[in-house]
Amino acid sequence: MSSFTDLGVPTELTAVLADLGITTPFPIQGATLPDSLAGRDVLGRGRTGSGKTYAFVLPVIARLAASRTPRRPGRPRALILAPTRELASQIEATLAPLAAAMGLRTLTVFGGVGPNPQIKGLRAGVDVLVACPGRLADHMQSGYASLDAVEITVLDEADHMADLGFLPVVRRLMDATPRGGQRMLFSATLDGGVDVLVKRFMTKPVTHHVDSAAEAPIEMAHHVLHVRHDDRFPVLVDLVAAPGRTVVFTRTKRRAKTLTRQLVAAGVPAVELHGNLAQNARNRNLSAFSDGSAETLVATDIAARGIHVDDVALVIHADPPVEHKAYLHRSGRTARAGAQGTVITLMTDDQQVDVRDLTRKAGIKPTTTKARPGDALLARLAPGERTFTAPSAPVADEPAARAGGGARTSRPSRGRSRGASRPAGVTHDQAAPATGGGRGQSGGGRPQSGGQPARGQGGQSRGRRSGGTGSSPVHTSQSGGAAAFSAGTRAGARRGR
Repeated sequence: MSSFTDLGVPTELTAVLADLGITTPFPIQGATLPDSLAGRDVLGRGRTGSGKTYAFVLPVIARLAASRTPRRPGRPRALILAPTRELASQIEATLAPLAAAMGLRTLTVFGGVGPNPQIKGLRAGVDVLVACPGRLADHMQSGYASLDAVEITVLDEADHMADLGFLPVVRRLMDATPRGGQRMLFSATLDGGVDVLVKRFMTKPVTHHVDSAAEAPIEMAHHVLHVRHDDRFPVLVDLVAAPGRTVVFTRTKRRAKTLTRQLVAAGVPAVELHGNLAQNARNRNLSAFSDGSAETLVATDIAARGIHVDDVALVIHADPPVEHKAYLHRSGRTARAGAQGTVITLMTDDQQVDVRDLTRKAGIKPTTTKARPGDALLARLAPGERTFTAPSAPVADEPAARAGGGARTSRPSRGRSRGASRPAGVTHDQAAPATGGGRGQSGGGRPQSGGQPARGQGGQSRGRRSGGTGSSPVHTSQSGGAAAFSAGTRAGARRGR
């Protein structure tokens, strides 16, 4: 297998990658880097989690370092466009150590936060600008930014930008860049509006398809649990109370908020992520999920693309998505970069036809099983001891009537330990901006040289810290967790979904 040096990456950058524990290129990196480093326009298709970020970050840094053009106020030398704030932040985090090694300055621009720090950064001069289209267009209209000095442009998650309706503003931004500049476009699919961008802005692009966008990774195990309506919440609680990170998807923002509150009341530390949250709240919740303060993230499809956290063991579709692309993107939060993962869809009687059609179009054949609270199957799908923390609000002390599904204990709120054999770190290129730790590629601990997990692939082990989940310490006993579980079950059945 080729190394980064074999692919043409400058030695200064390969040294930074090695320090981060990244020595072996992923397939999309191996396919695209020779062309992108040679200055060609590149069109890359790869599933989310396939390593696309380094595939474009490395040639951007290498080109700017080689050109040595001085940076000027308000005139970035490279532009990377991303559809969401979280993805823009994660790209910049991947970029930062490489840029610093080459003496380059980076800046992130997106909405939801005050513009003044961004304006100050633009005025100071920036080499690489990572931006969401709307806020960048605002800065340009106000005269704070110009794209006439851009040497290389990258569109990441181009299909998602099309889905979000960003194509008109993306076209205006691209029109403002020099026509002779290098351009790269990365996307999970290359249909519809993405093809329009390719034809309009790219010159003889070299196209690389490293996987099929219509197929789920083979490392992913897919299950459909056919449950009674009133059993949905207790089954969900049983699954998410197991050790390990879980992302739970809902269809609506209100449902995400309500379900998060119910899980916390049931003794499961959980945080929410959806469009109604302010940016600082989104960052705070992502950080809590990343550092293990809350190992359950309840999210709308805002988290289906561009949210990269290592070691997500389980994705649960609490509400099945409407269409198959959303199913694949949601499910892509687990089984990233060769890691193993499990995807579970909760299905009630009235959803059978829709779920069957959904999985057929997604190209998967899930294992479908009828499930009730306490079934041994739940412990097999999400193995480990079930643990609960005391909710912040008082909960009636009722005995739990459930049997099986793994032992349940309660303990002080420190997050749920997953054990020493499973690293809990988050790679910095895929963490929320406030998160620390090593940077690297998404993955689940793929071995590097010497058989040790690379920091960039599996993350660094880090301790849990309390806070941010609405839970408080309890005495170690059976009754606290049982009471929280019982109350949460009743709340879920009473309030509906």
